[in-house]
Amino acid sequence: MLEKIREGSQGVAAKIILSLVILSFALTGVYSYLGTNTGQVAAIVNGEEINRYDLDTAFQNEQNRLRNQMGEMFDTLLADPAYMDNLRQTVLDRIVAERLLDQKVREMGLRVSDAQIKQALREMPEFQVDGKFDNDRYQLVLRQSNLTGAQLGDIMRGDMARQQLLVGLLGSEFATEAQAKSLAELQQQTRDVRVLMVKAADYASDLNIDSAAVESYYNANPLQFAQAEQVQLEYVELNVADISGDIDVAEEDARAYFEANQSLYSMPERRLAAHMLFEGDDAKARAEAALARVNGGEAFADVAKSESDDTFSAENGGELDWMTPGTMGEVFDNALFALPEGGVSEVLETDFGFQIVQAKQVEATTTRPFAEVQQEINAVLATDVAQQEFYALQQQLADISFEVPDSLQETADAIGAQVKLSPWFDRMSAPAPLNNPRLLAEAFSDPVLLDGMNSEVVEVGNNHLIVVRAKGHKAAGTKPLAEVTGQIEQLLKQQQASELAQQQADKLMADWQAGSVPAALIEAKAINRMGDGKLDNQLVAELFKLAPATTGSAFSTIKLANGDIAVVALDAVTTPTELQGLEMLRGQLSQQSGQLNYLAFVDALKADAEVVYPVVDAESQQ
Repeated sequence: MLEKIREGSQGVAAKIILSLVILSFALTGVYSYLGTNTGQVAAIVNGEEINRYDLDTAFQNEQNRLRNQMGEMFDTLLADPAYMDNLRQTVLDRIVAERLLDQKVREMGLRVSDAQIKQALREMPEFQVDGKFDNDRYQLVLRQSNLTGAQLGDIMRGDMARQQLLVGLLGSEFATEAQAKSLAELQQQTRDVRVLMVKAADYASDLNIDSAAVESYYNANPLQFAQAEQVQLEYVELNVADISGDIDVAEEDARAYFEANQSLYSMPERRLAAHMLFEGDDAKARAEAALARVNGGEAFADVAKSESDDTFSAENGGELDWMTPGTMGEVFDNALFALPEGGVSEVLETDFGFQIVQAKQVEATTTRPFAEVQQEINAVLATDVAQQEFYALQQQLADISFEVPDSLQETADAIGAQVKLSPWFDRMSAPAPLNNPRLLAEAFSDPVLLDGMNSEVVEVGNNHLIVVRAKGHKAAGTKPLAEVTGQIEQLLKQQQASELAQQQADKLMADWQAGSVPAALIEAKAINRMGDGKLDNQLVAELFKLAPATTGSAFSTIKLANGDIAVVALDAVTTPTELQGLEMLRGQLSQQSGQLNYLAFVDALKADAEVVYPVVDAESQQ
């Protein structure tokens, strides 16, 4: 039985479904339930709208994902308007593609049953504890995401229906052995090279950049110095977490709560179960024969090993796992928890066939001691008190920030908070906790920026409210020349130094080809595409683009990202006689082919669809 369940959950289709369900949950599902503000329309796909708020939220989630993945490097990318515009368009294109797929799914009449959704939920690691579905964990994640079970089910139903289409598309591709061999020969090829480095820094010290050159570069490249609209905010926040941190819980209150809620801190009775499963036309007769052998004195484990059709558990004497009430089906569960320790049930007819159950070990209900759970209880009680205080203060926050619209000090005084000041930021680089799409919409709205008014109160998280006002505002434009002069001087100096290094490299290569072998060469034998640690990764990549000479060595110069020039001699190219990982490469090629098919399929849907971008069109006309 367990073997069949395991086989079903480990298939390729199941893995694809689960991974894409989680991705959609993170990027394009949850935001539909976080607010009702539709804002401007970002795109219209065959008459179906994608609103600006949905796009902003998905875009913010993508930024958070990249920040977690790239760390401080992403902060540099945030300062590049072109990169951020491209990233935003990529997110919008992904949402458009999903809408097109959803429309195609509906057109084809693909459906997902409630049973399939329940099975997928039980297998999602987000809802598991110790490898098993945990209902308390499930409810906690739902609460943290502001979702109901029905809402999550709707999200998953759409995703899984979409995957019925995609699994067929992605799973039908294959690659031949010849294709894999050809790719392996290229990937596993090695090269012998000699390298002479010409450092740009050696030519930079004597260079002087005049102001005319700086100004000329500045005027010729205005986009490099573009500055997005920026704002500096004052803000007041009301947060249950902050309130609860200041609350002390008396020990007698914690103990009273413990006594009144014993079930919360009790471990239910659990039993180590074993079973035998019998399937087929003669299942009942074989089950009764096996039970007779056990009743006759044979060890349950020995009979299970030889007779059970559940081969996975049979190898372990029929043992399954520790179980609490409600883990298995009703018939199995009732039988297991009615047995004494070591007891064996009668033959049971269940949804899986005929079964015999054994309660190998029994652990009674246990309660965790008060000292062990006191801190947990303190946190619960403090949060309850903070929740009541939060409800009392949130109305004052809304009322006073509205009644005194040109200052936040009175609002802060009324709720016992402080007026905080943010750094300068644009729409793409807002710091926490201001990096919320609805809050950013308020921060950059006309009432806040032009009229100097307090914003509406915005919920940025569970029981976390913020109201803002503009302390300062900088319109979008170009950074002044004085601010970027040093940056331009450094850039021009590096360019000119690299040009001088290139001239020297060309001369050295000509001498080398004429027979004057330079000193201080770096020799690398049998270097592969991963490099050897001695050569720059960019240089290694470029070396594998060089065509070998018919006879002798092939010479070339390669400019590196830092401006240095490498003079290289490609001496030999070797293809291994024994290739590794051919089957893995065939799988990768099949996957790549499937992905290309997916992109082509989406492109075909777009070609036949009417996709309108009203926000982009409106901005382009301004």
